[in-house]
Amino acid sequence: MTVRVLHPGMLTTIQDLGRYGYQKYGVIVSGAMDHYSFRAANFLVGNKENEGALEITLLGTSLLFERDMVIAITGGDLLAVIDDKKALTWRPILVKKGSILQFKSPLKGCRAYVAFAGGIAVPDVMGSKSTYLRAGIGGLKGRALQKEDIIEVNETDEFNRLLFHKLDESGSDMNWSVNYNNLINLQQTQTIRVIRGTEFDRFDEKSKKSLFNEPFKVTTQADRMGYHMEGPILSLTEEFQLLSEGVTHGTIQVPPSGHPIILMADRQTTGGYPKIGQIISADLPSMAQLQPTATIHFKEVSHEEAENELVKKERILEEIKAGFRYKILN
Repeated sequence: MTVRVLHPGMLTTIQDLGRYGYQKYGVIVSGAMDHYSFRAANFLVGNKENEGALEITLLGTSLLFERDMVIAITGGDLLAVIDDKKALTWRPILVKKGSILQFKSPLKGCRAYVAFAGGIAVPDVMGSKSTYLRAGIGGLKGRALQKEDIIEVNETDEFNRLLFHKLDESGSDMNWSVNYNNLINLQQTQTIRVIRGTEFDRFDEKSKKSLFNEPFKVTTQADRMGYHMEGPILSLTEEFQLLSEGVTHGTIQVPPSGHPIILMADRQTTGGYPKIGQIISADLPSMAQLQPTATIHFKEVSHEEAENELVKKERILEEIKAGFRYKILN
């Protein structure tokens, strides 16, 4: 079962939920930028949530299917078309042999995910299929997809095959989809929730107020490693020496320029810039869907609010998974 890459697009990589347990050796986590959309895509084809899938950035990716296959497309609306007809998203679909899937233009959001029933057949590297581009490991030969690459897909299990037959009988679509609005925000002006960082109190009062009262813009220096932001200059009350220490997905660091940098999926393992804030886990997938020039308003929340929002999103994902399996099995 294979898929041929006709055009790799701006950046298309194989990801899963990340490479954990190796940061102490300097190996970054990587993984899907928008893990809610990623997990939903796998649920919708009957895979385990951590199975390898494609992460597609902005536009240009074109894939030729060399066999009938069940897929799901989630995440941002990048104007996905199959044989020049708009593709159905956030639901399982049956793609016929010889069909071409293309992503033409980012209408909403920045990243889309394509999961294949059975999952992508690439070897695990340190327990993960995620592509770590700078080290050249994971995914397909440790790099982004290239023209004429072949994506091998694993053999399907009993549930995958049942899904295939239901789609085949119904004409490729079961008329069952996910309402993603409760999971991610695809708007390009967003309120992103933040808890205070470990060095928050070392910033002057003007900077503290600016963080939560003035807008910031995502610059063109925005990739899987981090988003450089434009907006009010954030300043410390006095200079101080900070030893490098662990950082995580969503850490807001402030370098000497005063322009914050938001660390994303391919972040480094440690950092030495002061940390003014930390984006809550529940908002990181929405953050991943922001394009350059997007506007962010940061809102301070408590740890308790952050935890409650994370639990809420996890319940939504569990409901999606349970509802989908019930639909297929009954």
